[in-house]
Amino acid sequence: MSYSFDRRHDILIEAPPEAIYDYVCNPNSWPEWLAASHRIDGADRALATGETFREQWHIRRGEVVLDWSVTESDRPNAWTVQAATDFIGPIVIRYTFERAGDVTKYTRHLRNPARPSAPSDAQLQRMDEEAIIGLANIKRLVEQRWAAQSASQRA
Repeated sequence: MSYSFDRRHDILIEAPPEAIYDYVCNPNSWPEWLAASHRIDGADRALATGETFREQWHIRRGEVVLDWSVTESDRPNAWTVQAATDFIGPIVIRYTFERAGDVTKYTRHLRNPARPSAPSDAQLQRMDEEAIIGLANIKRLVEQRWAAQSASQRA
């Protein structure tokens, strides 16, 4: 028997979808905004469909290595990656970017379609808390970079 769950978190960012896409779809940025991500082995740019990368990830039990494959790259609309794990089954993460006036709604959708056991309420709470912190970090970092880039273009 397996269990499935998914979590969605979103945030409004004062930058165009392309700027957010180029940042978050470059896995080398992940350790800047995601505490569990420690090291990325892969190209330092937004990755395209079919490309792969390796992430050293920290969980409560210690370090694990995740081998990710990009299954969708539709700049600046959506990006999806998937990793197989022996401890919680496949992990699928999809990012979407939706222009909303002067801001972009960035959504991070995490799915775990075939876990060997259901996540506990405490695990779900930690995932939600980590996602909220990660999205706030992305917002801060992208908005700072976008403001600096915009200012240099006006100068």
